[in-house]
Amino acid sequence: MSILLDRDSRVIVQGITGRMARFHTKDMLDYGTNVVGGVVPGKGGETVEGVPVFDTVKQAVEATGADASLVFVPPPFAADSIMEAADAGIRYCVCITDGIPAQDMIRVKRYMYRYPKDKRMVLTGPNCAGTISPGKALLGIMPGHIYLPGNVGIIGRSGTLGYEAAAQLKEHGIGVSTSVGIGGDPINGSSFRDILERFEQDKDTEVIAMIGEIGGPQEAEAAEYIRDNITKPVVAYVAGLTAPKGRTMGHAGAIISAFGESASEKVEILSAAGVTVAENPAVIGKTIARVIGKAA
Repeated sequence: MSILLDRDSRVIVQGITGRMARFHTKDMLDYGTNVVGGVVPGKGGETVEGVPVFDTVKQAVEATGADASLVFVPPPFAADSIMEAADAGIRYCVCITDGIPAQDMIRVKRYMYRYPKDKRMVLTGPNCAGTISPGKALLGIMPGHIYLPGNVGIIGRSGTLGYEAAAQLKEHGIGVSTSVGIGGDPINGSSFRDILERFEQDKDTEVIAMIGEIGGPQEAEAAEYIRDNITKPVVAYVAGLTAPKGRTMGHAGAIISAFGESASEKVEILSAAGVTVAENPAVIGKTIARVIGKAA
């Protein structure tokens, strides 16, 4: 079992005719993802990697039955693309785009709340690497070959550290149920808490790995949720122990502006909630292996 994405997911790529979108569409198809269409206004009727292109998401959904979308649309137009997907009935949307204005994402989140919870599209990103259910489907830009199928669920703000965790787990012979990139922007579609809840309900996820970083309240909110609601072991790593206050570090959301937003404060809060915290990125895999009894 997996969360958000599986072999039956029918995927469209918004912005499919762009150079990077073409590259990653081919990669997803090679992985076995069921990519059924693409969307670029004005380019309906074309094909990319054998995949039909439509002018609108609504047309793509009606023609293909698509229920998942990957957004590769430039920042000025990405918010409209996400809202178009929500209107067309897409159930799960991953937005790769970096550099979307925060005000645009506020508008997106307000727009999505027009729908009742049972009909509301799930969004991860923007500025994320995507989601992968190893051996089933890949919706994003991550290198699929480093992920073994297994029972560890990964949630990360950093795509690169998510790859690192998966590669280290593979070295220990440990696999991943689903890896979800939630993105490094200050306003994103889904939080740690949202994905933690899904992993708690997934019977095949036995351990949860959470990769955070400086900035924002998400890790502290996740710690509270873990303490009160999560029964499965959680291992975390928080990047940015040496980051100075008031300076953006890499991601737009990685800036310390309040108590509880530095890496050291987040480590304390998570540890107090019963989370096992890896000391540095080189030992994420070893720490998870120790928790599940597979340490060398």
